[in-house]
Amino acid sequence: MRILVVDDEKIKRVTLADDLSGQGHEVVTAADGQQALELLDRELFDVVVTDIKMPRLDGLELLKRIKEGTSADVRFILMTAYGSIPVAVEAMKLGAADFVTKPFRNEDLFPIIQRIAEERREAGDEPADVTAEDEVDQEIIGQSESMQRVKRMIRISARTDANVLLCGETGTGKDLLAGVIHRNSHRNRGPLVKVGCTLLPATLIESELYGHEEGSFTGAEQARKGRFELAEGGTIYLDDVDDIPLDQQAKLLRAIEEKVFERVGGTRPIKANVRIVASTKLNLLDKIAIGAFRQDLYYRLDVLRIRLPPLRERREDIPALTERLLRRLAGNSGYDLDPQAVPILKQHDWPGNVRELYHTLERALLVGGGQITPDLLEAEIGGLPSESEPRNGLLGHPAAGGFKAAMDHAEKQLLLNALEACGGNKTAAAQSLGMKPSTFRDKLAKHGLK
Repeated sequence: MRILVVDDEKIKRVTLADDLSGQGHEVVTAADGQQALELLDRELFDVVVTDIKMPRLDGLELLKRIKEGTSADVRFILMTAYGSIPVAVEAMKLGAADFVTKPFRNEDLFPIIQRIAEERREAGDEPADVTAEDEVDQEIIGQSESMQRVKRMIRISARTDANVLLCGETGTGKDLLAGVIHRNSHRNRGPLVKVGCTLLPATLIESELYGHEEGSFTGAEQARKGRFELAEGGTIYLDDVDDIPLDQQAKLLRAIEEKVFERVGGTRPIKANVRIVASTKLNLLDKIAIGAFRQDLYYRLDVLRIRLPPLRERREDIPALTERLLRRLAGNSGYDLDPQAVPILKQHDWPGNVRELYHTLERALLVGGGQITPDLLEAEIGGLPSESEPRNGLLGHPAAGGFKAAMDHAEKQLLLNALEACGGNKTAAAQSLGMKPSTFRDKLAKHGLK
């Protein structure tokens, strides 16, 4: 391909041009954006690799002018320092194909350029994110303003190899988003390896992530690949990255920053050709403030940030989301959702977010035999906090009243569920719980239930 390299740093410009020429490309260089603009006016190029900060005409303005002119089909790759990442994100929105952050190795550009070459061969001048556009709308349910922002950021992240940080409460769907990002990236032919950082014991996390050599510790009877090796050429998803111990964060930083690591007990450097998608349920800046998370690691992970809103902030999406979840749960058996039941779903806070909605609907389908009525949903979610009720921490109501209040709430809900399952027959409900009918009636009276 014909590539134009634009950089006001001569050494970087010349060495990058030499390395790209060595890959079989025809390379032309320009010392600033204005010179590049003049070259693009009279010559055709497939790819422009340009710095952002340059004299006379910067990389972002060069991109704008070219996308508005006759060379709009040329693909742009931007080189940026970390302080200019918001500018690079803006460039992605304007149509840039990708960006790399300084310092980087010249060979880091090779797979990006190879991907662009394959896209041009296979799809001509079709936008690179056509597939992502379709799948994002199919997989991510919601038309609220907050979810539209999420979709826009997913499409941007699918077009680039930049690291992604997914932020949001437990149950908002971060795991789903990681899969969508991977499937629509140029790494989709490689593996997606998921790592639940919360589930890894502190003593084993290093071995799990990077592997170990035979005999490196007691029980290491043979060499074993870690998650980074298993994700070679693909994506590694670090779920709940906020749970990685502080003493392990330096090695993770090196694997991300230098793209190299060693197995436990090993000395041979292993290349880490992976894309990082991480998620956090906490505000990492708060952990940085108390010294529990490395600031330099945070900046490496937080290149593209996607915040998933809690369900209580997008209540208008609940009807469509409910229909999608019910179709998935009911399958060929079908279901009948009473329209009057939907407002009941919309008025509650859902502290467990989409995950909690899913399990509530699952129980309702089982108890109602496919018939979901307002009364049934009232019984299922009647104890959850509503819009007017205060929240307390992550769990909120009913634990706000202490242990006894929580136990009373759980007992009341158990009685209601048993009654609902047995069609209001108290004797059958008592038997289903292994209680004497008299004990069951006493508990109903205790909670004021009829």
